[in-house]
Formats: sequence, structure tokens, C-alpha cells
Amino acid sequence: MTEQSCFHCGIDIPKNEEINFDEKKFCCAGCKTVYEIFSLHDLTCYYDFEKSPGATPQDIQGKYDFLDNEAISSKIVDFQEGNTSIVSLNIPHIHCSSCIWILENLNRIQPGISTSQVNFPQKKVRITFNSEHVSLKSIACLLSSIGYEPYISLENYETGKNNVDRSLTYKLGVAFFCFGNIMLLSFPEYFEIKEFWLDNYKPFFRVLIFLLALPSFLYSASGYYVSAYKSIKSKMLNIDIPIALGIIVMFIRSTFDIVMNYGGGFFDSLTGLVFFMLLGKMFQIKTYSFLSFERDFKSYFPIAVTRINSDTSEESVPIYDVLKGNRLLIRNQELIPVDGILISEKADIDYSFVTGEAVPITKKSGDKVFAGGKQIGKVIEMEVLHSVSQSYLTQLWSNEIFQKKVDQKHKTITDKISRYFTPILLLIAFTGFGYWIFIDANTAFNVFTAVLIVACPCALALTAPFTFGNILRIMGKQKMYLKNALVIEQLAKVDTIVFDKTGTITTNKKSNIVYEGIAISDENMILLKNVLRASNHPLSRMLYDFLPETKRIKIDEFEEITGKGLLATAENKTIKIGSAKFVESKDLDDSEIEKTALHIKIGDRYFGQFNFQNQYRDGLATLFSTLSQNYKLKVLSGDNDGERVNLENILPKGTELIFNQKPEQKLEFIKKLQDEGQNVMMVGDGLNDAGALAQSNVGISISENVNVFSPACDAILDANEFSRLNYFLKLSHKSILIIKMSFVLSLLYNIVGLAFAITGNLLPLVAAIIMPLSTITIVSFVTLMSNYFSKSNLN
Repeated sequence: MTEQSCFHCGIDIPKNEEINFDEKKFCCAGCKTVYEIFSLHDLTCYYDFEKSPGATPQDIQGKYDFLDNEAISSKIVDFQEGNTSIVSLNIPHIHCSSCIWILENLNRIQPGISTSQVNFPQKKVRITFNSEHVSLKSIACLLSSIGYEPYISLENYETGKNNVDRSLTYKLGVAFFCFGNIMLLSFPEYFEIKEFWLDNYKPFFRVLIFLLALPSFLYSASGYYVSAYKSIKSKMLNIDIPIALGIIVMFIRSTFDIVMNYGGGFFDSLTGLVFFMLLGKMFQIKTYSFLSFERDFKSYFPIAVTRINSDTSEESVPIYDVLKGNRLLIRNQELIPVDGILISEKADIDYSFVTGEAVPITKKSGDKVFAGGKQIGKVIEMEVLHSVSQSYLTQLWSNEIFQKKVDQKHKTITDKISRYFTPILLLIAFTGFGYWIFIDANTAFNVFTAVLIVACPCALALTAPFTFGNILRIMGKQKMYLKNALVIEQLAKVDTIVFDKTGTITTNKKSNIVYEGIAISDENMILLKNVLRASNHPLSRMLYDFLPETKRIKIDEFEEITGKGLLATAENKTIKIGSAKFVESKDLDDSEIEKTALHIKIGDRYFGQFNFQNQYRDGLATLFSTLSQNYKLKVLSGDNDGERVNLENILPKGTELIFNQKPEQKLEFIKKLQDEGQNVMMVGDGLNDAGALAQSNVGISISENVNVFSPACDAILDANEFSRLNYFLKLSHKSILIIKMSFVLSLLYNIVGLAFAITGNLLPLVAAIIMPLSTITIVSFVTLMSNYFSKSNLN
């Protein structure tokens, strides 16, 4: 059967099911309506930027009613003065130039919107509007109607703004200003130009250079002085000590030269050193800083919920106003924000957000329901047991053991090198000074200064930030998002990898479906397919997508019985699809009944069952086979051991499989491995893995959507790149190799320079020129090597 693509969203349309309008084909009335809206406002250029750029608009009836509550909407807007309001909304669907173009032209669709500006990396649109002519709710509904439904969570409701530390930016700006101007004013000194005006005003320019150097010396470089002081105080020599000492010596010596009229000093090299050091630090910090790795429950919870009052009226109230004893109304696909008691007869609740398991749990009236579950099916009512801040989910998330702890004792590779480099450098400098002071005091000071300048460990200090910064950028482009540079070093030390099962090595997007039973005729397959088409249950949708395409027929009667299955009538036949008890099959033993399956009964005849088995991620067997050569592999799961045989057939021999693990048990398992001296990397998914991710040396969260992930993780790996995990591990090893190679190269510079400096044959001016050359060489080397290794076949 031939298929065509929807002009708006690009979804394939089965033949004879398309909607034709304006000589174009659409998959549904929603896409056609969006096209009509754009056409009406002369915005069809939207389709010129990208082919099929849109998304099918969803039914959002009543979803944004809570925005009518002024107490809520006022908390969401960024600015409100008179009739002018500004709001920033998250739009997850932003993905291309067409999205940016249409979102920045909202004023042509909706009167009252004056401007709209898109922040593409953060997937946000900032809208300025006249609150007298258009409401926040109207804007949310407008965006939803054109396929750009905004994501508004409890996080948006929080008051106040996070304080952003911009001190490094200010220091870098000051250092750049000083460096640039001093370089400009120092040109006559470089070329020793003899000119009347330059010679007469040389003292003035030197004083000006001195004054320009002060902000860089006192303010921009202050972090190195503080770090050196703390290092000495804690009796640990880090690399900031010779850096700080080198800067101070360069400043004192330069000041002495100017005062005594010996020359212009080395303020250009000093400010250049400070600028490049801060630039390396900024490069590292800024890399993928827009990703938030420490999200809490507020990022996922709704802002408001529908409360049923004593007079049976309904109102949307802020979630923090929900108290114990309140009765709430939870609609289909809404997240349950608090713990409570189910009032309605039955409910199907999807706890995959908390447990990682996609199969809904059936609850009966009087059962306890926990925050974090998503209601599936018809509307339910519940009575609140705890407020949002006291719910099980919040307590689990806020538990101290689920927060990532930084190892304060961890020594970076730079710290390890500086442990030896710093005392040796200081020893050489003072030895040279002590030797020459009895021969020639001027030479002694020249030697001391030249040693500290030429051997200044700025190249060493820049090596790690520039290497790790580049590796962070490279991995990020390949959808492996690391929290900071320390993670790369930790990855290189890993010797044991622990994988969660559900949602990590298995995928929630598809499932292996196996049929067991009597062959189903084409006629009955048509009945089965059309009955499933009317259901929105996850298992029904999976089976519907799995079955072959058939013609459409009319269903006479249809009923979806929550927790049981589907009951329908078509072509004078009764069709039952659901649990074994629902279809009244008496031929199955207990082991068969416990399987995740949909049983089929048409008329009075039981046909069989479709069993749903976990679908493992593509490339899993190859990945584990490769990893097993260098790492100990273990698989943890909260499920029973029903999948043990399948896993043993797929995974290499020796892979340890542990089942029936609760979140706390996973954490203890990781801790036990660490107590045995192993460096553990945990690869997980979902809040139930948060404790293990936090306890592990490196915690990686596998995510189908990188904007939604677990707390306390060190890295986020896009699920589509799971099979390349070994590549990222090897790249981390290569980054350490690059740093070691750079250290050797830098030390060669230092050995040659020191050989001249210690003998008094290297003037401080020449040393100051050599120092930045070595820095440029090292930075170029690490950049080239990291790019080379990233393109090499490391798998």
C-alpha cells in the first residue's frame, strides 16, 4: 500500500485517508487547520525554510485553565508593568529554522503580541504582549494550536531568579582590556625606535602601562593568589603556586625596571599570561553550560491542579496551596503531584517516571497513590494525604543519599604533576639566585626572574582546561553531555560498569511482540486491528503498530474497561482483547497468566495471546562484547528474573545479573563495589536509579529526551548513541594521553629555557617572549590532537 507524506508534519498517510486542501495533502484536520491559519495570515513562507517542519497540534481543551488564575500567571511572567508583560516559555518542539521564523512572527497571528524572540539552544521563546488585548492563556492556546505546545512546570512558578556568578567574565574582560592596551603602548619599546616625542614621553607611557597593569595584577589574577594561599595553608603544593609567584615576580621586576629606568618591564607578558589563563578557564566552564544537571521535582510537576470544593465546584489552584484532605481531579495523562487515596472506582497509573517500568498499575478505590504517577484513561478523583513537599517522590528526590557528592580528595592530573613540578621549579629558581648573588647581584635577579618566567607553568595549567574543554565540545556534538571536565578524568579511571536494565539496555519506544496461539485469519485480523485503533492504552498502541495494515471497518460498539481490556462488537461478532481473566480463558497456567500479554477472543473462540517482551537497544550485544575486554560488567534490575535467560544469551559470559533490586539496594550494591576498590560507572535511567548514579564514581543517565533526565548524574547520553559508549570511554583515555604528551612537550621547553636561564644567558625580556610562544604551541597541539583522536576509529 503506497503512502504519502503530510505537507505540514511529514507523517506518512495511508492511501485514501489523506485530507486534500489547497492542492496539498494532510494527515489530519489539525495539520490542515494549522496550514489554514498560516495561509490566512500570509505566513506560508514557513514551509519554504524546511520540508514538513510542523507538528500535529494536540487537544489541549482545559489544559491551561489554571492560567486564568492571576496569582499563578503573575508568577510565570518575567515582567509586568501596566499593560506590558513579558513571558519566557519552553517550547520543546523547536528544532529548525522554520520554527524560529514562525515563533518570531506571532504578532502577525495574534493581535496584542508585539514581539517574540527565540532562544534556540534553550528552546525558549520570549514574548512581549499587551495584557489588555491578549492573556497568557490565549498565548499558550495559540502556540498549542499551531503545534508548538509550551511546557509549563512548577519550576516556572518559583519566585526569584538564580544568582549567576559573572566574576570570571568580569575578570576576563578586565584582563583583555589591560593586555590589549599595554601591547599597543609597548610597540616603541619592542623596536627601540629613536624619536624625539617618544623619547621625551617614554616615562609617561611607562607609568601609563604600569597603571593599566594594576587591575589585571590585583583583580583579574586574584583567584590564583587565593588558590596558592589555600594550597600552602593546607600543605599541598598545587600548580597555582608557581603561577602566582611568577606573576608576582614579573610585576615586581617590571616595576623595578621602570622605577630604575632599566626598561619597560614585562607587563605585556604578565597581562597576556593572566588573560590566556582566564580564557582557558572560561572555555571549560562555558562548554554546554546551558544544560542543567541538577533538576529537581519542580521541573516535572504541574504548576496547578484542579481542586474539587465542598460545593462540588472545580477550580485550578497553585500546587503549593494543596493541603491534606483536599479532593483533586486528575485528568488523562496528568501527573499526580501529591500522595493520596483513590476515591474513584479504578485507575490505571503509569509510574515509569519513578520506577522505569512502562506497564501501568491498576489501583482500586481506597488504594494509596503516590506522587509521580501519570494517570492514564478516564478522569479520577483522589483525596490528598500529604502536600507536595511531603510526598514520597519529593522525599526520595530530596534524600541526602540521592545527591551527587563531590570527592574532595580527588586529585586532578594537573595537581599530580604540580606536586613535583612546583617544588622542583622553586628549588631551581632559588638555587640559581643563591649561586649568582655572590658573583653579580644584577645577574642573580635576572636568573631568578628568568627561571620563574620561562618555566612558568602556564602551559601546563592551560593544557588540561583546553584539552578537556575541547573534548567536552566534541562529545557534546555527538550527544554525550558531560557535567564538567572532572568527569573525563573519572571516565578514564573506570574499571567496572553497572547497567540498569529497564529503560537503559532496553528501550521504551518499542517492544518485541510474539504471538502464541491459533493462526488468525485475514478477516479476524481486520477486526482485531480496528478494535485496537480505538484504544489509547500503551499495550494496545504497541500491538496496533505491530500488526499489519488492514482496511478500515466500522465498529458498532466499543468499551475500554480499565484494568481489563477492550470489549467491542463489529460485523455481528464480539471481540475481547485484554487480560486472561477478562477474555475468560481457562486453558492457561499461572506462569502464562503472569506474562505481560494481550489475549484475544473473537466470538466464543479463544485464539491466543500476544506476549510483550523487552526490546533491547540496537548494538547491545556488540557493545557488551567490546566492553567486556577491558571492564567488569554487571546488570541491575528492579524486575523479576523472567528475562535472565534472554540476557544470558545476549550478553557475554561472566556478566553478573542481579534482579529484584529496590533503589536503596542499587545504591548499596554500588557502594559495596567501591569498598572493594573498584571505580564504578553507573549507567541508568529514571529516578529509581538516582541513588546509584549519585554513589557511583561516574553516573551516566540514558535519555530519550536530553531535556528530561535524572538528578545527580555526571553525564547525559542520548539513547540513540548508547551503542557508542565504548567510543566515549576510549576518547576519555585519549584525552589523558594528550595531556601527558603536552606535559612532556612543555617540559622540553622548560628544560631548554632553564638551561639558558640558570647560566645567566637568558634575559627576562627574552624569557617573557618565549613563555607565550610555548603557551600558543601547547594550546594548538592539544586542539589538533583532540580533534584527531575524536575522528579516529576508537570503537
